[in-house]
Amino acid sequence: MRGAFPSEAEPTRASAARRQSGRVLGGPWLLTGHDGRLTVYVHQEGEVLRWTEEATGSGRWAGPDAVSATGITHLTVVQGRNRYAHILGRRERPHGEDRSAVDIMHATQFQTGRPVTAWRSLGNPSKDVGQGAEAGAPAAAVTPDGALHVCVPTGLGGLALRREDKRGQWEAWRKLPAAGVTDRPAPAVTSSGLVEVLVPTRTGALHLCQQEPAGPLVPGYEVGAVPLPGSVTSLETAPGRLTYYLTDVRGGGVAAFRAGHWPVPLGGEPGDGAISAVRTMLDGLDCTVLAFRGAGGTLTLGACATEGEQAGVWWTDTGMRCAGDPSLAVDGAGRMGVAVIGQDGRPAVARQVDGQGLALSDWRRI
Repeated sequence: MRGAFPSEAEPTRASAARRQSGRVLGGPWLLTGHDGRLTVYVHQEGEVLRWTEEATGSGRWAGPDAVSATGITHLTVVQGRNRYAHILGRRERPHGEDRSAVDIMHATQFQTGRPVTAWRSLGNPSKDVGQGAEAGAPAAAVTPDGALHVCVPTGLGGLALRREDKRGQWEAWRKLPAAGVTDRPAPAVTSSGLVEVLVPTRTGALHLCQQEPAGPLVPGYEVGAVPLPGSVTSLETAPGRLTYYLTDVRGGGVAAFRAGHWPVPLGGEPGDGAISAVRTMLDGLDCTVLAFRGAGGTLTLGACATEGEQAGVWWTDTGMRCAGDPSLAVDGAGRMGVAVIGQDGRPAVARQVDGQGLALSDWRRI
């Protein structure tokens, strides 16, 4: 229930020893709040750890605060234009002998540094426990009116959606027109309120889109690329237009896809993880910055003029060794930040240096 913060969901301050005691399962996720402060989320066994910037651009962090995440095997954190942080996870619970019941869990943080709501179960697309155990990791996007849309791969290569309506009430799970799904989909929303989903499949990728807000998701354009599972991300690069960035397994580098156009190869040498993308100003120009963990285990950044990929992407290996996927965000002062998990298991954050293009500050472990 919105506005209620039961004690079992409230973050509690974790000791420095405790924050490194669990195995990191996902993250980091770097988000910007209403007040411009950054927040870092990391999923480790049994809990979600959260660090909050003390003041915008200060580089000083409070935390970690810990939110219980018992049984959560996969987790993601997404944010809409209202800046609420939605935490979604796939939970497993014992169900009889050698069986597990799986449901999709959701919690919300409404303001920077404030408590998180209690976990709420969104159920499972399948009512059969055995088939429901095949449900994959959730992915989500938030429409401009604050409605959350949650996509989940199902058994036998299917895909299901559960979404809030305009009154904030949850609709039932519904099947989407997709087959051969191999990985977590990449849902996204335009500023005009249209939802799109790029779905990795056995034969390539499927593009689903809405023709009108709150309408059904229907097959859209041919993608023309085969995304590496888990690599896809999206970014609104013009009003009402999304660009998807992915690792194309046929060429091994990054590719950019916009509906109605063939993908553009961008080069780079990404590893096996996700690409992160953000728009920011570099030397007075509207640019898109990409980040990934390279094949050699170090963070790579790339930059190009927004929707100007054909002119080339400037790639740079930062030399920062990291585990997992990097995350990008722009703080309230307009400076881009990047968060990674260092090889010591601790999150680290660096920021764009004012007036020096894509140059980063020293890394600060938190």
